[in-house]
Amino acid sequence: MYTGLHQTPEQIVQAVIQEDADALGLSLLSGAHLVLVPRVIDLLKSEGREDVLLLVGGIIPDDDIAGLEALGVARVFTPGASLAEIGTWLESTLDAREHLH
Repeated sequence: MYTGLHQTPEQIVQAVIQEDADALGLSLLSGAHLVLVPRVIDLLKSEGREDVLLLVGGIIPDDDIAGLEALGVARVFTPGASLAEIGTWLESTLDAREHLH
């Protein structure tokens, strides 16, 4: 599901809840990842959906990747990552999670 451009964290999390999504991918080009990602994580937790696999892509400085992962982002994809790479990672990660439950 694609929610479109310029969605608020609240709109994104509501879409995750409505669709009962297993994963959420955020594409951030604005430089606001250190504000928006923590807000999305907090909203997911408040909805009891901290189980959602969160991946982030876009223009993310290398210095910010470890901080995002420490907050709970499963993987950060930077420019140059192919859709095939992202898709393969997502499929294998979701499969591995399913086998744990």
